[in-house]
Amino acid sequence: QVQLVESGGGLAQAGGSLRLSCAASGRTVNDYALAWFRQAPGKEREFVAAISGAGSTVYGDSVKGRFTASRDNAKKTLILQMNSLKPADTAVYRCAAARYISTMSGLYTFWGQGTQVTVSS
Repeated sequence: QVQLVESGGGLAQAGGSLRLSCAASGRTVNDYALAWFRQAPGKEREFVAAISGAGSTVYGDSVKGRFTASRDNAKKTLILQMNSLKPADTAVYRCAAARYISTMSGLYTFWGQGTQVTVSS
């Protein structure tokens, strides 16, 4: 079993930065791939970034070059550094865990509750 709790959301101006954290718990969580997804009102869930247990990363096209995912296995924490924010980045961001890294939300078994990110123009 894996439990995930996000923090760090809030309000930022366009061009600014925010840093999201996801605290993970569970004995084998370091073996899991961890990912960020987001969902804006009226839109489908969108893949943001994922990182494998070994540190390999993959990013969604809309955030490449602006967002960076990292993990600290000693602290069982997933980080999303978001730079050059745009109003289109406004959404609820959720972290998720899966046995294997993927961009597909259906393959993620465990989910956090989410944290709101709002970017003003």
